[in-house]
Amino acid sequence: MKNWGKILLNVFRYVTAGGKDVIDSYIKKLSQKIQYEYNTIIELLEAEGMDAFDLLDTKPFKAQIREIRFDQQRLFYVLQDGDNLYILHACKKEKNKTEKRDKKLAIDRAKELGRELNKKFV
Repeated sequence: MKNWGKILLNVFRYVTAGGKDVIDSYIKKLSQKIQYEYNTIIELLEAEGMDAFDLLDTKPFKAQIREIRFDQQRLFYVLQDGDNLYILHACKKEKNKTEKRDKKLAIDRAKELGRELNKKFV
């Protein structure tokens, strides 16, 4: 049988209209341990594609928005066509529930991305 190989993921981070990479800016303010965990997650997603999700702590958030959880951190993302993963928002979850502000940002960014890609994520 022919080996078809893995479908790798292209990982994109949310960038403001002014060009600021808000995910990268947020992560760089955290401890080196958390930065290392984040970078490991991104490398895993890029190298292992969809198989990476078997190794990560993920859960549905709203509609097509999902979250990756690690060390009290949350990465909200959407997956488009199984090839492209868009990280919409990153935050620290300190209480039992994610803050309303963080939820709203993830949803608003998913809507914005949906308009750009002519898709509906939320």
